[in-house]
Amino acid sequence: MKKYVLDLTVVENVRLHANYVLLKLTSSAPLPQMQAGQFAELRVDGSPTTFLRRPISINFVDYARNEVWFLIQLVGDGTRKLAEASGGDVINAMLPLGKGFTLPDRSNNRLLLVGGGVGTAPLLYLGAQLLEAGSKPTFLLGARSKDDLLQLSEFAAYGEVYVTTEDGSAGEKGYVTDHTLLYNNSFEQIYTCGPKPMMMAVARYAAAHHTECEVSLENTMACGIGACLCCVENTTEGHLCVCQEGPVFNIKRLLWQL
Repeated sequence: MKKYVLDLTVVENVRLHANYVLLKLTSSAPLPQMQAGQFAELRVDGSPTTFLRRPISINFVDYARNEVWFLIQLVGDGTRKLAEASGGDVINAMLPLGKGFTLPDRSNNRLLLVGGGVGTAPLLYLGAQLLEAGSKPTFLLGARSKDDLLQLSEFAAYGEVYVTTEDGSAGEKGYVTDHTLLYNNSFEQIYTCGPKPMMMAVARYAAAHHTECEVSLENTMACGIGACLCCVENTTEGHLCVCQEGPVFNIKRLLWQL
């Protein structure tokens, strides 16, 4: 898929939480086609301590409005600077990068999308693409507390939403893999993104139930195009760059279950 370097204009900066912002960006030209699970490298201007672009998952693409959304967690100088962007500001983006999720070749209502923390970001666009293709997914979203659950109303537009919180302040108490949904239903395909321990637990569940499963890895990245080799993952095919061969992988290609 062709990559583009675009100057995108901030339409809106939505503060979702003390540590999360949603940036909605637009382009003077029609946005290129993007797949759920792909990401962008955003240039950070005006930060004296930030020298590299920041890899950010594509949260949603609204082609009717010509907008692409990025859910940004404030974890360092780079993301904090991006979070300061306001309407009319320009952010340079290289996109779309990597390989996204695999959509089923037929309508399927037994699809489970599992996300944790900011890892829920790529699942919103995936849910939209699945519904557009004739499938109605189910979402299982986890967070530390109710205040950390993000975009619930947006997810609900594309399928049923179930939640867990570690403190029990919303949904079922515990981790996503503790939720009764997993043990009262069967699924044909699971997609997941979030902290690695969570994804590994979901992968173990999928393997034990002989369920197809794709995970979106969040390895540390710098260049986003396979040159720096800092995002390498050891797989059944050897060491692969997550930014090029992923970030989405079928768990059968990973060594997690060995």
